[in-house]
Amino acid sequence: MLNVNPNAKSLFEILCDNLKNAREKYNVTIPWYIMTSRENNNQTVEFFEKNNYFNYPKEAIKFFIQGELPMVDTEGKILLNEDGTIKEAADGHGGIFEAMFKNNVVEDMKKKKVEWIFIGPIDNPLAKMVDEILIGLAKEKQVLEAGKSLVKANPEEKVGVFCKKNGKPSVIEYTEITDEMAHAVNENNNLMYGESHINCNMFNIKGLEIIGNKKLPYHSAFKKATYLDENGNIVKSDKPNAYKFESFIFDAFNKLDDMLILRVKREEEFAPVKNKEGVDSAETAVELYNNFYNKIK
Repeated sequence: MLNVNPNAKSLFEILCDNLKNAREKYNVTIPWYIMTSRENNNQTVEFFEKNNYFNYPKEAIKFFIQGELPMVDTEGKILLNEDGTIKEAADGHGGIFEAMFKNNVVEDMKKKKVEWIFIGPIDNPLAKMVDEILIGLAKEKQVLEAGKSLVKANPEEKVGVFCKKNGKPSVIEYTEITDEMAHAVNENNNLMYGESHINCNMFNIKGLEIIGNKKLPYHSAFKKATYLDENGNIVKSDKPNAYKFESFIFDAFNKLDDMLILRVKREEEFAPVKNKEGVDSAETAVELYNNFYNKIK
């Protein structure tokens, strides 16, 4: 719901503009499926209703809730909420596949004869939800999945990078790559692992059906958590004190044989909002967004 442009448009409305422009250009209403969490689902739906679904057909928008996994403390013990129930956290963007099947999203897509599905983040106002070039290239190369990359800004940039593992497409997350690999260069002095995964992915419906039956591995993240201890006391911390588990969307890439990767320009398609301030914050996203749209006017 964050506003990131001078006209006070929220991230949701900016991305919806993609769909409205495509609707006008191609005379087709593209279905929009929005994965929420248990915590923010009602708030998200209310926001859309309050804004009249940004003048996009309400029946073309479907909300569905992602799964959750228990959180544990540093000793591996499952944490409890303040009301004594098991404390759970959202299971990562890789949980989208399981959530799509559980919530009959894929069945709905098939009924609507959807062939290609773009899966991207809400936190990038420059994400192209409708990209004819990406679809065309994927069809030409006869692959069931495609992703976008951009050249890594520097070895320390906090992005996952494309690679191949055992001959299958994959991504190494920035938290898991070694310093040696991050700084490795090829014969042209370019970073060997320099193709950033910006979480703009596309799948053919047939690929989704294959992935949907496969379990993805879990990664742990060290987070701050408020919980109820064994003595009935509420524990709050100003630093990470618990582990949550999540799956990543790119762990699904190796479930298929091959993948198209399209390198794009950072200034045209990547304005992430990851931090409260500084690098990759709302402030930098506004600047990148304005620079791009002022350039194409």
